[in-house]
Amino acid sequence: MNIIPCSIKTLKGLYDISGVEVGQHFYWQIGGFQIHAQVLITSWVVITILLGSVVIAVRNPQTIPTDGQNFFEYVLEFIRDLSKTQIGEEYGPWVPFIGTMFLFIFVSNWSGALLPWKIIELPHGELAAPTNDINTSSC
Repeated sequence: MNIIPCSIKTLKGLYDISGVEVGQHFYWQIGGFQIHAQVLITSWVVITILLGSVVIAVRNPQTIPTDGQNFFEYVLEFIRDLSKTQIGEEYGPWVPFIGTMFLFIFVSNWSGALLPWKIIELPHGELAAPTNDINTSSC
């Protein structure tokens, strides 16, 4: 078994490198915490788009679905099938989690292509899709 010796000086150097920022960022100070406002604002916009479109499309469910209801039923069926093929027969409890992650990442990626984020000016930096930032997981 090979163990790589690691000194405190090496770890301190790695910690110093981890604090390097690329570009300008807009932060909020809330209590003792520093919050990355650019990602938070754009994430709120994406969540609002998702919730708003679902509420509008399925607020009055029909036996013969409308266009919006039909679209969201298709999305739900797609996520169920995806979950079933990846997890197996015990996929049921995972559908809400996988669906939430899939829809958030999918809409976040497309928001970078479709929404004109750059027209909103901030004191530092600029708005972009939430998945444009390394702080938002897109795996």
